[in-house]
Formats: sequence, structure tokens, C-alpha cells
Amino acid sequence: MSDDALWAIIRSVPGWEHGDLDVKPLEGGITNRNYVVARGGERFVLRVPGRDTELLGIDRANEARAATLAAEAGVGPEVVALLPESGCFVARFVEGAHVPMADLRRDDVLGSVIRSLRAFHACAPIPSSFNVFRIVESYGETAEARGVMLPASYGAAHELSARIEAALSVNPAPLTTCHNDLLNANFLREGDHTWIVDYEYAGMGDPFFDLGNLAVNNDLDTDAGERLLAHAYGIVRDRYRARLALMRLMSDFREAMWGVVQQAISTLDEDFEAYATKHFDRLLSNAAAARLDDLFAAAGEPA
Repeated sequence: MSDDALWAIIRSVPGWEHGDLDVKPLEGGITNRNYVVARGGERFVLRVPGRDTELLGIDRANEARAATLAAEAGVGPEVVALLPESGCFVARFVEGAHVPMADLRRDDVLGSVIRSLRAFHACAPIPSSFNVFRIVESYGETAEARGVMLPASYGAAHELSARIEAALSVNPAPLTTCHNDLLNANFLREGDHTWIVDYEYAGMGDPFFDLGNLAVNNDLDTDAGERLLAHAYGIVRDRYRARLALMRLMSDFREAMWGVVQQAISTLDEDFEAYATKHFDRLLSNAAAARLDDLFAAAGEPA
């Protein structure tokens, strides 16, 4: 993006039409470009979306609604502005340190993250849905329509996905307001409190996807997974263990297909093919090591 285009966006933010502003790039993120904007004694984060992000299932108005609910729940930054014409988003800058992945195995850190996640799960419903089984298929259709061939791993992953969907449809979890992108880069820890940022993929979905997404994205081992469930539910049952394990697999399938569709639409200098391959490989490796029939049976147990 040129400097002129960036400044045109900045000056379109209500209240920023005039006056001195200090703008600096904010590192991180492989979908959008982010900037810290200082105005007087205040700081804000401006997020400029990448090209064609609606093809990733992102609805900017829905994102703003989810982020507003998170702010009201005390776990997300205040929403300052949404610019419908450009899709740009402005939030208040919150203090806090990024959480290293290894720290999420610490019980105090994991407990803080889960408390914030539960607060978001308790928020009012939002208009959009997040059905991971349909999302992976939609990503595949979008990629193929734009000339990207699906990897050879897609067939086995999609067959597994259908079996997981069937197992989880027995005594399904109630739909919950979910984040669906729980990378450690989206956690900011301030004392005992964890801020959760980036609500692009928020939607009504299965809360176990959030838990599986959190677990696999942050390489939580079996012990940490047990403690994650204890923090989330107060008790650990075989049903919970099974659903967590199955949604870890679906999280990797979603990430793999996200990498596939990004090959078709992104202009960022990222190796999305390698990203997709990494997640397909981990998905299929973990599935091969799992006792899937036992997981399917336990996942269907009554809540």
C-alpha cells in the first residue's frame, strides 16, 4: 500500500481528519497490515485488510460486532471505528505482552486465557456462523475456482472430516459465540488478565473447536490438554477429551485449507504452500496415531 493510500484511510477515521498523528507499522499477522496510530496521549491499532479477505469467510461488520461484545465482556479492546468502504478497523491499543507459546503450558497462564475465552463464549449470539466442516469445503471450492489445485492430502483429510462430523453430530454441543483463531499472537497478557484480539473469524460454532484450535495451535501436550478442559468445564470427561482431540484434527484441516486458498488470493510475501503442507502433515500424522473409533464413540456420549 502506498503512503498516500494509507494516509487517505487514516484521515477518513472520524476525528482523525486533522491534527498530528504518529503512524508506525505493527509487526505480525499474515492476512492484514496493521499500524499503531498515536494521537495526543492515546494509541490505537489500525488494521487494513488484505485483498479479497471475504473469500476467507471474513465479514467485517460481523467482526466489529464480535469485537464490541468482547470489549463489553472485558476481554477485547474497545472498538473505535469501522470504515465500511475500506473494511478497515480501529481499536484502542491495549497494554500487555504477547504470550509465548511455551507459557501456555503454565497453569496460571492457561487459566487466564481460558477465563477470557469463557467470557467471550458467554457473549450474546452474533449473526454469522462458523461451521468448520463447510468452511474447509468452501475454501477448496474457492481455491479450485481460482486455479489452485487441491493437494493430494485433501481427499484423506476430507474423508476423515466427514467421520468427525458424524461423530460430533450425536449429542452436539450447543452453538456458542466463538473466536476460532486462537493463535498465541492473539493473546496479550496484562498481569493476571488476558486480552484476546482479532475477531475476524468469530461466529456461532462448537466451543470445542475453539478449545481444539487453542490446543493444537499452541502445541499443548496431554497434560496441558487435561488442565485446559478442567479450566473450561471444571471436570474432565471422556466426552470432552474426545471432542478436544477431534477438533484438534479439524483445526489443522482448516489451517491447511486456509493456506491453500491464500495461495489463490493473497498478495503478501508468505509461503502459503508450505503453511498448508505443514498442517496437512500434522493432521494426518496425528490422525494415524489416534484411536479414532474410541474417540468417535466417546464424542457421542451424552453431555
